[in-house]
Amino acid sequence: MKLTLGVVATRHIWMGTVEDHQLTDTRLYPPPGEGVWNMRSMAADQIAETMREQIARATRDWPVEAIGVGFPGIIRNGVVEECPNYPLMKGYNLAAALSTGIPLVVVNRTDAMAAGIAATRGQLEKVVRVWYLADGIGYGRYPRSDGIWEAGHSVVSIDPKERFCGCGGVGHLECLMGNRAIRLRFLDMEPEEVFAQAKEGDYRCIEFVNLWHRALAAATASSIHLDGPGKFYVLGPNSEFVDLRLLNRHLHEMVTMSSLQNSTFEVLDNVYEVAIIGAGVRAEQGGECT
Repeated sequence: MKLTLGVVATRHIWMGTVEDHQLTDTRLYPPPGEGVWNMRSMAADQIAETMREQIARATRDWPVEAIGVGFPGIIRNGVVEECPNYPLMKGYNLAAALSTGIPLVVVNRTDAMAAGIAATRGQLEKVVRVWYLADGIGYGRYPRSDGIWEAGHSVVSIDPKERFCGCGGVGHLECLMGNRAIRLRFLDMEPEEVFAQAKEGDYRCIEFVNLWHRALAAATASSIHLDGPGKFYVLGPNSEFVDLRLLNRHLHEMVTMSSLQNSTFEVLDNVYEVAIIGAGVRAEQGGECT
């Protein structure tokens, strides 16, 4: 097995060496206790320069044979074609900017998470699908298949008032589930406060939490009707708000054909370790900079 470097960009740059589908070393930028890496305030060249510097330092210490990078957005052939939450990255050739002479692939960040789950669970021959719940809503699929797979922008509402998606689209899953959308909907409450108030019996918050779960069930049902049944993994900061009983109930109302039933959800905690492993696995597999 190759020794590869997995790199994942979020509010930190998470890096680690991967061998035989296991992490062997890790590092974090900025280091623990030194704040976060605010990509939103940076130009594309600045983002790439910071990542390239961190990758160069890592490869001086670790003799890796290939590098896999997980980054948000629609990414094909190493180019960030769209990235609504980081719009300055649109059209940027990230793979070229990060080139160090070591073979490198760039993949969608949530696709890396799906690959990591498949690898660590010995399911590389199966279809693995992931929801990542945070400021935006990510969707990952392993193995890679032709298509865009931006299921976080699935249309789950025909209400023209649902305009809270970061991309500007109407009725998207992110309009209902993303942190930006929740803040715009409630104005005076943070997402965690909304879910806490729902537990305290606030009717408006209870109604929203039910809607939040129905939206995720609806997008999942669309995936099932297009790609078949299976297990869906839920990761990310807001996965702690998921009520699996409620989510499954809504899903079973939406998927009624017997051959498409029996899908399940599982909430995972170790999101970044899984993503690093997945990026490393994609580096080992090689192929285009997708």
